[in-house]
Amino acid sequence: MSVGDILGGVTDRFALVAALVDRSRRALYEFVRRQKRAVGREEAAEGTGMSRGLAAFHLDKLVDAGLLTAHYETPPDQPRGRGRAPKLYEAVGDGLAVTIPERRYDLIAEILAEAVAADPGHADDAAMQCAHRRGREIGGDLRADCPAVGNALERLGFEPDADGERVLLHNCPFHALASRHTELICGLTQRFITGLIEGLDATGVEARLAPRPDACCVELTPKDRPTGPAPAVG
Repeated sequence: MSVGDILGGVTDRFALVAALVDRSRRALYEFVRRQKRAVGREEAAEGTGMSRGLAAFHLDKLVDAGLLTAHYETPPDQPRGRGRAPKLYEAVGDGLAVTIPERRYDLIAEILAEAVAADPGHADDAAMQCAHRRGREIGGDLRADCPAVGNALERLGFEPDADGERVLLHNCPFHALASRHTELICGLTQRFITGLIEGLDATGVEARLAPRPDACCVELTPKDRPTGPAPAVG
C-alpha cells in the first residue's frame, strides 16, 4: 500500500476530546486503560489520589462519553445476595482511542503530504526522508526543554519506559495507521525517531525496529555497545 493510497484517511479519528479536558477525568481514564481489566470506583479513586465520590462522578461521565463501559459484578470472595454488586469500569477498545494514549495523526499527515508534493512518483522514499528531517527539526526545537531522549518521546506521546539496556515505547502515536499499513508507518516511525535523536544530539542511542503487540514498533538501545546503562528516560 502506497502513501498516496492512504493519505486521504489520515486525520479522520479526532473526536471525544472534550470529555478528557478535565484533569481528573483524564487521569481516571488513563488509570483504567492501563489496568487492562475492570476497575472499581475505590481502586480508581486510590490510584488517582481523589475521593471515591469524585472518582465515581467522573467515571460515569466517561461512560456517558463512550470512553468507558460499566457493569456490576460481585467479587469472587463475596457471597451472592450480600449487598449490591460493585460497579466496575473498563476502557472501550481501540476504536475510541483518540488522544489517550496520545495520537498524532496530524504529524504523520504532514509528512505524507510533504512527500507526495515533493516526489509523487517516489512518494514512499520521499516520506522516509521527510520523516527523518521532521524528526531532526522537532529534536532541535525540543533540545533546550527536553535534553533527554525519553523526555522528548514522552512529550510526543510515545510513553517510553526503561527496560534494562533498552527503552521500550508503549504507545504508537500513529496506531490506527500502523495497524493497517505496518511496514510503511513503522518505517516512518523509525526514521522519525532517528531524526529526533540526531536533533537532540543524543549520541550513543539508536532507534531500531522491534515490533511488539499493542505498542510502538521501535525501541531505543545503546549504540554500538552490547552492555551499558539504559538511555535516559527522564
